[in-house]
Amino acid sequence: MAEGDVGACPQVFVVDSQANYISVPGGKKPRWARSGQKFLLLLVGLSLLGLVIEGCFIYTLYKKTEKLQSSQQSGTIMKQSEYGVHNNEIHTVTPPLEQSQQRPFAQLIGSINYRGQENVVLWEHKDGHSVSYNMNYNDGRLVVEKKGYYYIYSKLTINAVQECVLIQHRIMRETEAYDAAIELVKSKSYRCRVTRHSSTKATQEEDLWNSFLAGIFHLDSGDKIYVKLDNLTTMRTGPTDNLMGAFMIYSGDMLR
Repeated sequence: MAEGDVGACPQVFVVDSQANYISVPGGKKPRWARSGQKFLLLLVGLSLLGLVIEGCFIYTLYKKTEKLQSSQQSGTIMKQSEYGVHNNEIHTVTPPLEQSQQRPFAQLIGSINYRGQENVVLWEHKDGHSVSYNMNYNDGRLVVEKKGYYYIYSKLTINAVQECVLIQHRIMRETEAYDAAIELVKSKSYRCRVTRHSSTKATQEEDLWNSFLAGIFHLDSGDKIYVKLDNLTTMRTGPTDNLMGAFMIYSGDMLR
């Protein structure tokens, strides 16, 4: 090197091995992060829209309910004004039943002339406590005018004065659907006279007991129901000793 030239000072770089490295994030986010943010914003928007729609439905329902209550109150006030409200007293008016809603019924009492043909019991249907409504009577038989379910019953007083006798008490039904009568309910018993030590004539001539039958049956218009008693001579006569009756409990068609 020439003596006239001035030497340039060399640059010295010092490396610090203890320094921390700071990573600088890139300029763009990953694609999945951007998509997730958009989806989240969409869900939030849909939720807010649902709340708004639900609020509108609730408000509309409230208005309709309020209007309905107002109309009902107005109708009640009009009815009260029709029937008349005086001195804070509400008069209760019971409307009459329609003819179709009145249920048929009948009850017959024992007759002195109770012996019919083929052991059919005859009844007193005009006098005493006999009563009927929308049902007819013909030769010991109740005739049904309106079909429906009926409660049918019969009570007989038997005088078993013989040594031993078989008693059969039955309620029968005649209908156009069958040629022969149908047995609805029956009581069958074998009765023997009970010997009592008494000097009274009435006790020696009577040994009384009761037979009661009842049931619910579906009857058609035109059906006939009646009572039969085998050994009809064993029946004790009297209006308070024997009776037969029926009344409708339901007018609908036969249930399946």
